[in-house]
Amino acid sequence: MLVLRRTLSTAISYAAKPLISVDLNRSPTEQLIPLHNRWHPDIPSVISVRRNDVFRIECVDWTGGQIGNNDSADDVKNVDLTRIHYLSGPIEVEGASPGDILVVDILDVGPLPSSMWGFTGIFDKKNGGGFLSDIYPNACKAIWDFSGIYATSRHIKNVRFAGLTHPGIIGCAPSHELLSRWNKREQDLINRCTHSHHQYSVFANPPIEKGACLGRLKFEDNKSKWKEIATQGARTIPPREHGGNTDIKNISRGSRAYLPVYVNGAKLSLGDIHFSQGDGEIAFCGAIEMSGYVDLSVDIIKDGMSRLSINNPLIQPGPIEPRYSNYLTFQGISVDDKDKQYFLDATLAYRQACLSAIRYLKLFGYSEEQVYCLLSAAPIEGRIGSIVDIPNACCTLSLPIDIFSFDIRPQSATQIDQNIDRGQLAKTTS
Repeated sequence: MLVLRRTLSTAISYAAKPLISVDLNRSPTEQLIPLHNRWHPDIPSVISVRRNDVFRIECVDWTGGQIGNNDSADDVKNVDLTRIHYLSGPIEVEGASPGDILVVDILDVGPLPSSMWGFTGIFDKKNGGGFLSDIYPNACKAIWDFSGIYATSRHIKNVRFAGLTHPGIIGCAPSHELLSRWNKREQDLINRCTHSHHQYSVFANPPIEKGACLGRLKFEDNKSKWKEIATQGARTIPPREHGGNTDIKNISRGSRAYLPVYVNGAKLSLGDIHFSQGDGEIAFCGAIEMSGYVDLSVDIIKDGMSRLSINNPLIQPGPIEPRYSNYLTFQGISVDDKDKQYFLDATLAYRQACLSAIRYLKLFGYSEEQVYCLLSAAPIEGRIGSIVDIPNACCTLSLPIDIFSFDIRPQSATQIDQNIDRGQLAKTTS
């Protein structure tokens, strides 16, 4: 029988002890408690916790403060994507060993009181791009203001919704063996796809020294070790077996994550805090990105990977989420805009569902780019409706009706004043 040493109800009876704080007036590389932006087993831990400890971790936004609260998208267009995903940690968990499962309770998540705003961006096609960058290639930005659990934007008017706040990135450090597998298979993918005729020009992000931030390990202190880790450390862009950049909006308050442990001490790290996000985070900078805090408690299931047959994270969503009951559901299938048929392509089907929603909401006076940002940031529900009925996969996107201050149901579409002010996204100046 598998028994945890405590339940969530006992964990939340303690106040969270602040363990990692960030100073938003300092750059990510100059924080008093160092941050890191690579996955590698030899990046030193910055703090240590015990089972049942309840503690608070603060995090910078995923760009490390490169995006400003203003009405220009020049910062989005020119963002340095080698200086991103600064994670708080690694956190050593006493008693955790390879093969264990680290049980992480997310007790609370929120924005830093000194920074009650966030941003959503459409990245330039030549610098990051995104799910729909072939259609929307130019950089744009929406700023969101927080009022308690609600978000509103001067750039996308007549919308207000409750956020399901969560860390986009959470995971334990890989072993040397697992890291080697990651790097090999991703490089193999690059080699296979480099000469293919695909809409994407970048298929994976292999290790690079440029922009590497390795926590307590500094270049000037140990140049050879720093270069070794920087040239091997996995980039934090994709999710992998350890968790990482999963962008699962339901890893929120009251949730529990079961994370595979690959190294002694687990070396837990987290960051990329989102105030809200739609399923899929379809714009590359698609959630409401922010600096924030996470209150955590941890426990261990010894030998949990083999005993539970877990090789990837397992998530138990929490009981708190926005309560919306009225939706419009848009459908997409595996046929592109040129009427080309694909076989059970769920990615294409979800893309077509997104485009259907974008084109529909344009009828109400929004620009297509505004809707693209909104679908990335608002609590939309994405689903695979079917993946067995050849040749078409069917995916759906469900949009809450009640987040709008007006009726978006079809019977109202022809009655809307097209000249109404819905705001406009921040654009680039050049």
